[in-house]
Parts: sequence; structure tokens; C-alpha cells
Amino acid sequence: MWKIFINGVYKENPILRLALALCPSLAVSNTALNGLAMGICLLFVMVCSEVIVSLTRKVIHQRIRVPAYLTITATIVTLLEQFLHAWFPEIHKNLGVFVALIVVFAIILARCEVFASKNSVGKSFFDGLGMGTGFLLSMVIIGMIRELFGSGSIFGQQIMFEGYQPVLILVLSPGAFLVVGLLMGFINWIERKFTPKGVK
Repeated sequence: MWKIFINGVYKENPILRLALALCPSLAVSNTALNGLAMGICLLFVMVCSEVIVSLTRKVIHQRIRVPAYLTITATIVTLLEQFLHAWFPEIHKNLGVFVALIVVFAIILARCEVFASKNSVGKSFFDGLGMGTGFLLSMVIIGMIRELFGSGSIFGQQIMFEGYQPVLILVLSPGAFLVVGLLMGFINWIERKFTPKGVK
């Protein structure tokens, strides 16, 4: 179970390794708080979707499995969106349409099809937890970098020295592309640097 969790957090990280779910990582990671909120939302949907798909894998017919997975995910996302709208309207406003778009995130459908539909509830839970945590950590890291250098703050708290000139491109979508690309490159460099030769 631990290996399944770690696999989602690092080896098959949705954003930084598989390059999936890049839409929210570019659009709503302009601050660390938005990244955290979006990460928590996807983590919740990911775990719930995989567990339900695993529970119903022997009932859902093969021919309708994809529509069934989408229906399950859409139901969970709708409940989540209504919850945010009622209890956290500011977060709901900041995330905008991207909460509803979780339904069509490739990472959720992919894990439901590739993993949850073929494994037990326990394994599916840890896969969803690992993938969701990997997404969450990536979103927070991207958000912190963009907010720090783009606004001089982290989680709304001023960090940079007085007179610091923000790199405004980092709070825009092109800045998100730049940060994600540099993080991917950094992770690949670290892996090649510290992986013994002959070990894959």
C-alpha cells in the first residue's frame, strides 16, 4: 500500500511526471492558497471516485464503463461544488469553473480505468490518495513559487524585502508554463544525478 501511495506522489506525479491535469496547474496556481484549495478538491474527488469505481467494478458492464466513471465523478464534483458554494464562497469564486472541470480531468478517468477498475478498494484508496497528494503538493509548490516571485508573498504573507519588483509574468499563464517546465526539468536532473548507472 505504501508503494502505491509513493508512486502517485513522486514516480507517477500527475503534473510533474505524467504531465496530466495541466489546465488547473496553469490557470489557478497563481497563489499558494488557490493551489492548496484546488489540490484538496482534486484529492477528495480522486479518492472518492476510485473507491466507488472499485466497489462497483464487478457490476458495471464493460461497454458502459467510461460513461459510468464520468457519472460517478460528476456526481462527486457536483456535491463538492455545492459544498464550496455554500461554505467557502471566496474559494469557490477564486477557483471558478475549474472545480466543475475536475469531471473531465484526464488523471481521474485514467486512474479509474487503469487502476480502480482492476484492483481492490484498499489499493484503489491508496492509489487515489497518492495521486491526489501528488497533485496537491505540485499545485502548492507551483503556487508558492509563482506567488513569491510574482507578488512577493506566500499565502498572502509578505516575504520579499521592501522595494522588491515582482516578476509579473509569473502570475500570468505564461509564467505557469515556465515554472512547471523548470520543475519538471529539475526533477529529471535530480533523478539522473542521483540514480546509479544501470538502474532505471
